[in-house]
Amino acid sequence: MLERLGSQFETASAGYAGAHGIERDPDWFILKMQEELGELTQVWNKLSGRGRRNGKSTDELRSLMADETADLLGHVLLFAHHHKLDLQAAIERKWRFQAAL
Repeated sequence: MLERLGSQFETASAGYAGAHGIERDPDWFILKMQEELGELTQVWNKLSGRGRRNGKSTDELRSLMADETADLLGHVLLFAHHHKLDLQAAIERKWRFQAAL
């Protein structure tokens, strides 16, 4: 399932990059993960009282946190897809369980 999901993210990302003239060179994949983690951290800081909410409610911030988490997950899967990493095997090796994916 992770491979299929990674392929779906790849299709979406490649289409977006093509439409906007973005070059997805090898560094791009890891830099985007870092960028998305930073955006998630910004929302977390707002939600946890460490940053300005700019008038956003808790529900709005939680929705943004879900959005940024989805972006981060997508970029983790893109990174794995680009580098042909077997995440299923890595989960079993590192977390010592078989993911029901």
